[in-house]
Amino acid sequence: MEFLLAPTIIFMVFVAPIWIFMHYRSKQKSQSSLSQAEREELETLAARAERMLERIETLESILDSETPGWRERMSAEYRHD
Repeated sequence: MEFLLAPTIIFMVFVAPIWIFMHYRSKQKSQSSLSQAEREELETLAARAERMLERIETLESILDSETPGWRERMSAEYRHD
């Protein structure tokens, strides 16, 4: 029984902590990366958001030319709510 004491202590002090560290590090890396489908969906959502931003800017420029002062009225309404 005593012949297993030294290898067990060496394993618990040196090997086990490194093994546990490497295990959780590899697990974190695999979970942090996006799959191909997730990456494509993210790119699609980013493109949609960009188009939406362009449309909002276009609508705001139309409102600026047709209804001057609309921004002030909108901000006043939000302050009263």
